[in-house]
Amino acid sequence: MLGISPDTPKAQLKFKEKEDLPYTLLADDKKEVARMFDVLKEKNMYGKKVMGIVRSTFLIGPDGKIVHIFSPVKPEGHAEEVLAEVKARG
Repeated sequence: MLGISPDTPKAQLKFKEKEDLPYTLLADDKKEVARMFDVLKEKNMYGKKVMGIVRSTFLIGPDGKIVHIFSPVKPEGHAEEVLAEVKARG
């Protein structure tokens, strides 16, 4: 399992330690991966249009192909939703 965000490696390390995350975090501070996965979108923040990341989860199969996309992601119940999808795929 990997987590990718546009944060710097230093910020990610601090977040990983604070939240005691059991997986690797990758820095995409140039937003190259976000563009590749088409999650960099125009958003509305406090009445202004800005480019931002749409939180998303990509389930990738053993062959390296995307088998399911969860987007946008809401924290409540998301882990259970992903786990159910993984179990359904065997």
